[in-house]
Amino acid sequence: MSLTIWTNAKFNAAATRLLGEGTARHRLIVSQRASSSVLVGGAPDPALASADVAFGQPDAGDCLRCAQLRWVEVTSAGYERYDNAAFREGFRERGSIFTTASGVFADPCAQHVLAMMLALGRSLLASHRDQLGDRAWNYQERRYENTLLTGQTAVLLGFGAIGRRLTELLAPLGMKLYAVRRSVRSEPGVHIIPEEKISGVLSLADHVVNLLPDNEGTRNYVNARRLACFKPGARFYNVGRGSTVDEKALLAALNSGRLGAAYLDVFETEPLPPDHPLWSAPRCYVTPHTAGGRRDQDEAIVRHFLANLAEFERRQPMADRIV
Repeated sequence: MSLTIWTNAKFNAAATRLLGEGTARHRLIVSQRASSSVLVGGAPDPALASADVAFGQPDAGDCLRCAQLRWVEVTSAGYERYDNAAFREGFRERGSIFTTASGVFADPCAQHVLAMMLALGRSLLASHRDQLGDRAWNYQERRYENTLLTGQTAVLLGFGAIGRRLTELLAPLGMKLYAVRRSVRSEPGVHIIPEEKISGVLSLADHVVNLLPDNEGTRNYVNARRLACFKPGARFYNVGRGSTVDEKALLAALNSGRLGAAYLDVFETEPLPPDHPLWSAPRCYVTPHTAGGRRDQDEAIVRHFLANLAEFERRQPMADRIV
């Protein structure tokens, strides 16, 4: 089966070569309107009209208009631009498939959260500040402020590929894990709870990890009301989307001392402006949307697509399928 594959993804040389080799038996169309960032939606492209498969960040409207398009794989874990009833129903009605690359980013994001949990618990950031500052030997303070993850409780807001991998990483530490998601079906190693019970479990959590995507139901999900339910001293981590957090309410929780710490990788406005108060908020730690990063990111995304391409050709189940 020979397919016409369209892509507007911009990869490094090694990944571009891998994509060319992996699709050699097909016709590959490289869009002149390449998208170098998954955070920016691709521009409409008339070249998509002749494609059977789209790989990258195609314009959502184009995907619906191009009725011959049989499969779309986006190069990201998030798929906000396509996460609406019209898109899903349109694809289902014509039997088209939609997949993401979330499997590529599950391990990096999960390890990023675990790294910050450990860094905060073992006072690594505070000790590093001492090293960069007056080099004081804060033996008593550091030694007796350290905490163990063992026996603590974490609540995951959202439970997809990243949540499942984080659960696996935390399991050996003997933590009690809860996850909130729309579909309340059992999962190994974690208690799945319905949204109406969230207030109760937030009051138990030592750690609250936000993994939510951006959609109409999640914007400002972590707001003043839910932050008030947090256990005093709880730590909050956001590797989901910045739009899901009310940043003013988060700042108030940090400034009041109720929130033990916040680790933030995503923000409502990116790049985070240099004068934004979150940069200097007490016990707030910022990384520049790098939780999903990995040295071989481009090659991993292409390998994910090529593996799914092989399954598509065989009409077998595909990884990270949404529709």
